[in-house]
Amino acid sequence: MLQKSDTADQPRGDLTDPDIPPPVPYDDMRTRTDLFAGFLRARKTYGGKRVAVVDGDGTEFDYDTIARGAFALGAALKTHTQREENVGVLLPTGIGAVLAFMALSAYHRVPAMLNFTAGARNLKSAMAAAETRTIVTARKFIELGELQPLIDELGKDATILYLEDIRETIGLKQKIAGGLGPIMPGLVRRTGRYNRPGVVLFTSGTEGDPKGVVLSHRNVLSNVEQVRAHIGLSAETDSVFNPLPTFHCFGLTVGAILPLIAGVKAIFHPSPLQPREIARRIRETQATILLATDTFISQYARASSEGDMDSVRLAVCGAERVRDDTRQLVRRKFNIEILEGYGATEAAPVVAANRWEKNKPGSVGDLMADMEYELVPVEGIEEGGRLKVKGPNVMMGYLRASNPGVLEAIEDGWHDTGDIVSIDDDGFIRIRGRVKRFAKVGGEMVSLAVVENCASAIWPDSMHAAATLPDARKGEQIVLLTDNPDVNRSDILAWAQNHGVSELSVPRRILHVDEIPVLGTGKLDYGAVQRTAKELSQR
Repeated sequence: MLQKSDTADQPRGDLTDPDIPPPVPYDDMRTRTDLFAGFLRARKTYGGKRVAVVDGDGTEFDYDTIARGAFALGAALKTHTQREENVGVLLPTGIGAVLAFMALSAYHRVPAMLNFTAGARNLKSAMAAAETRTIVTARKFIELGELQPLIDELGKDATILYLEDIRETIGLKQKIAGGLGPIMPGLVRRTGRYNRPGVVLFTSGTEGDPKGVVLSHRNVLSNVEQVRAHIGLSAETDSVFNPLPTFHCFGLTVGAILPLIAGVKAIFHPSPLQPREIARRIRETQATILLATDTFISQYARASSEGDMDSVRLAVCGAERVRDDTRQLVRRKFNIEILEGYGATEAAPVVAANRWEKNKPGSVGDLMADMEYELVPVEGIEEGGRLKVKGPNVMMGYLRASNPGVLEAIEDGWHDTGDIVSIDDDGFIRIRGRVKRFAKVGGEMVSLAVVENCASAIWPDSMHAAATLPDARKGEQIVLLTDNPDVNRSDILAWAQNHGVSELSVPRRILHVDEIPVLGTGKLDYGAVQRTAKELSQR
């Protein structure tokens, strides 16, 4: 997260600042409902005429409009789908995605959020895991995104429903549902649904086939309430600028559902890959909260002009580690202090975060309310261990393509994150790296993240990614991919020696590439990085 500063040394938003609302105490009872009922509750609380969403083209939608649209669209989609069916949603961040999500939820269908950047193979594997046979999308999106070849391929296994076509079929019955639904929401029975599946999201597939992550209504609403209890949000003065995709849990839960539940205006942008346009819209909309990843926030900062981010009081950076050079850039250019957080799709997604009143740079903060943790010892790691978490936001389980439609429940509610962390006496978590992102060099465990950090410290304006290759003598060797042709091993070695970093963290080889692979979520695509390293090493 980022917290605006009034001066270089004094972060804005101390506990006495009247403009910064206090966090809402965590209330588990608010999670005992389903997602659509939670939206209707917010509509009643904040008023149907309150603007809830500003779309990418600037069009505003209030709670009443969204409610009517969800009931009418849901009534139309009901004729094409079955109760409790996992229905694919393949749409960019915007009002269309919100309406499709809420329409399906209103009529007991489960939105399965499809990553349109993942490629046909991964998408078909994800659809097989969730037994998704129907996809909701939009012709305009397919045309603008040049996705027709993808749709043609997916259409071999699923029925494609276009929002434009559905809109044309909405007749008197659906219009009545749209009119009466907001007035008489009890027409659709909602009792006892909160422990049922509320949404299916998918892992990136960089470590094998994508897995379906099944989150209950309560899982998602619990994370909404946990975040509200961690940071202060004002329904009167705050607005969230969200350019992150809703197929990513961060963009969905924090960027779309949280604002709707908390009465905070959500300002959507359809792509995070337009830094100049995003900077312009932040200035235009005077958004106070910005969602981003490290990769994207650094791009926005470089593309922004003076005054573009003056309205931003808080930004949430997740999905990847915040680099020191990014922290320094946004502090220098916009006087914004970075507060870092950590999450996992399996935890809906926020697990921990720093706060402006409790901030330790280099850490990802402390756990969300009502969460527990365990550290499992890892051979070769002296400090910390592999993190397991448990809490009301932790998923129901996985769906796999190898066993379609069968929920693989987690044991006793515990999720193994696969991340190696250390936790200090104050409960602050420091991420050492994923178990799979450690190399064993001559019997020593070396974090690939540290390797990347060394390169980033010397060449902060470039992208770098470390990978491992077999080594006959030492077991594994580390190589570094970089998009900077000036990167060399001798400079990294000298920097490591001057800063007390083990020489084991200096890559054996430097591989220069035109571009470092990045996922649609903004994370580095380590699966592609590893494949590229292997291919280049064999030349």
